[in-house]
Amino acid sequence: MADENPDPPAGENLDPIAISEQQFDQASRYIRGLKRGLIGFLKQPKRINIVNFPIELDDGSVQSFQGYRVVHNRVFGPGKGGIRYHPDVTVDEVISLAKLMTWKCALVNIPFGGAKGAVVCKPKELSEKELRRITRRFTSEMFDVFGPHTDIPAPDLYTSEQTMAWIFDTYDILHPGYNNRPVVTGKPIAMGGSYGRYEATGQGCVLAAQRFLSKALLPEQQDLAGARVVIQGFGDVGSVAAQAFFREGAKIIAVSDSQGGILREDGLDPAEVQTFKAEHGSVVGMPDTMTITNAELLELDCDILMPAALSNQIHSGNANNVKARLVVEGANNPTTPAADAILAKKGIYVLPDILANAGGVTVSYYEWVQNQANEQWDPDRIAEGLKRKMYTAVDTVFSRWQSFVVGEETPVEGETAGEEGPGTPDFRTVALIIAIERVTEATLMRGIWP
Repeated sequence: MADENPDPPAGENLDPIAISEQQFDQASRYIRGLKRGLIGFLKQPKRINIVNFPIELDDGSVQSFQGYRVVHNRVFGPGKGGIRYHPDVTVDEVISLAKLMTWKCALVNIPFGGAKGAVVCKPKELSEKELRRITRRFTSEMFDVFGPHTDIPAPDLYTSEQTMAWIFDTYDILHPGYNNRPVVTGKPIAMGGSYGRYEATGQGCVLAAQRFLSKALLPEQQDLAGARVVIQGFGDVGSVAAQAFFREGAKIIAVSDSQGGILREDGLDPAEVQTFKAEHGSVVGMPDTMTITNAELLELDCDILMPAALSNQIHSGNANNVKARLVVEGANNPTTPAADAILAKKGIYVLPDILANAGGVTVSYYEWVQNQANEQWDPDRIAEGLKRKMYTAVDTVFSRWQSFVVGEETPVEGETAGEEGPGTPDFRTVALIIAIERVTEATLMRGIWP
């Protein structure tokens, strides 16, 4: 990013594997009967695939690229997760994101396991032809990994429905004679994609926020009307969420992209921001707005803060300065464990990534179901299904959280809530408790083979 957050303090561990294990360990303190052997099984990925392959660039030179595909768990069904293109992505990051997908699918009751993929590259510096070659070659290297019933990719950071179309076409050529549409989701509508898939993640975040506010934990803000919203990351997720918040009567006071942010206390029209960004390549410089940094944006006084960019954006170095009353995680891992503890002490609620941004995988599941039956559902059916799933997930987490608040549930005997956390677990921990319990129960019901 051209406008990065200040680095967290040197003492904060930002290793993605360490963070995922710390979050798991925090949740496991509340899960009774969790066998030690199962803990090891749930922490480790099922399979890690690493490939290196050459690509001929437009200028005739050859460059080697590295790609990853990690399947964390397949207890509930095929692996499911996006593929991201980014120069700084690591295999450890992909492993941690695959774990998140396992918990996310379990939390919203979707019959998928967790997976994630990536190619280490600089997509902004590559032509469309070069990206197509990279995608086709990566898919061919994974021809026996991907599959409609084994591992199903989707779009992620710097990949799109066009990327998914290339993956589908390559896989289809390598596996002739079958209905291969379910091998990938997030495809163009004309190729069997689902209505509402592009909007699903951002729309799901708004639905989650809407349902959470209805629980009256913020008594003076029980719906979205009039809520002051700040969104970091005006990309596919953030821009859709901004428009959905706007339609519900919320006031979007600031948004940002990789170049920086803009602030207008009277409110922004997301459609106007989208038009300006399309013409100028960034939101920065939009007339009648104040230019701010991404770091400043995270510390604005607002009702809802939605980090929808990269990981580790809210950390121990800036969490004390967050003034939002509710954080809705549009991105994966945007808040570190140390920041979670600080926000909890400040009375700031966090709707975690595995809950808030689960709309994307929900509609991906609907697309997969449609492809299996060679059907195309109408947009209203998709929208209603997404709303039902998101509301149910929020209700489930909130109800379980209440059981801790009133003392019906406590940490396992001999355990504590954690050195930094309060007696009642936060919503991230409660969401993980539910997800881990569901995966554990399914694992034991299936039995340990052989």
